[in-house]
Amino acid sequence: MVVYFIIIGVYIMNMIALLIFPFFMAYAASSDFLTMRISNKISLGLIISFFILSVFVDMSLNQFAMHIGVSLLVLVVTFALFSFGWIGGGDAKLAASTVLWFGSSETLLYLIYASIIGGILTIIILLLRKFPLPFGFDKIAWIKRLHTAGTGVPYGIALAIAGLLVYPETIIFSHFIK
Repeated sequence: MVVYFIIIGVYIMNMIALLIFPFFMAYAASSDFLTMRISNKISLGLIISFFILSVFVDMSLNQFAMHIGVSLLVLVVTFALFSFGWIGGGDAKLAASTVLWFGSSETLLYLIYASIIGGILTIIILLLRKFPLPFGFDKIAWIKRLHTAGTGVPYGIALAIAGLLVYPETIIFSHFIK
């Protein structure tokens, strides 16, 4: 009976470990879509959960350092983009904390996906802004905000989708899916 509870406990812990990253990605995308903001809690949650889970996977100290190094590099680059007003601060923090999960091996793929998805998202939003909102939609704050020219684009959606596409390739996912 004790063995049964241990097996169930391990299974539940693996499921929680596997779902933490998708939870934060979904939260970031929906938050950015509805409010044009990405909470620092999301980036902090990604960072903390990465550090906790990295203890349980077969990650060498060198791999761990590479994950941190790549994340810091992305943080520097994205904050430079933020300083020029090209992306939001939440996007910069989300990209860096997401890349922490990927390390050097999956980061390039993540950035390519995010760029392609972000470009498509931007084109769609800019095209939709050329048309007037249907009757009644201007009363819904988040729709009105998305439709307003100069508001920006909720790029967190693209970052989250790209993150979810790359996540199955990570060392953390591979470890806990067994």
